[in-house]
Amino acid sequence: MRRSILATLICSIGAALLIACGSDADTGKVIKSAAAGNGLTVELSSASGALKHGEQQFYLIFKDSTGKTVDVGAVALNFYMPAMGTMPAMNDRATLTTTKRPGVYRGEVKLEMAGEWQAQITYEGPAGKGSLSFPVMAQ
Repeated sequence: MRRSILATLICSIGAALLIACGSDADTGKVIKSAAAGNGLTVELSSASGALKHGEQQFYLIFKDSTGKTVDVGAVALNFYMPAMGTMPAMNDRATLTTTKRPGVYRGEVKLEMAGEWQAQITYEGPAGKGSLSFPVMAQ
């Protein structure tokens, strides 16, 4: 009887730890992937697999050629939309925080409007220094 209770307790604690630690493991669906230089790729992902105008959360994930996440150090992401007609250019800077997984950054941004934005990314750290830009659509 005691062994059953102990086994159940251990399994319950293990499951709770997996759920707690797994929160950074599920980064959602990939929105866009691009070469980031230094043999790395970067993925922009969200729970829905899409960006939308307004406030939202997303992940920025750096991987090496084997698909393993890689810590790139300091990262910045700016969403840029060029001027159109009388509307000025827009720059919506994302706030990025590190997660428990090296190379996985949780982000928040408020995109001012739907349309095509340029995701402008810079990084500098253990994996080198780099910058890239790629188009993304916001719904």
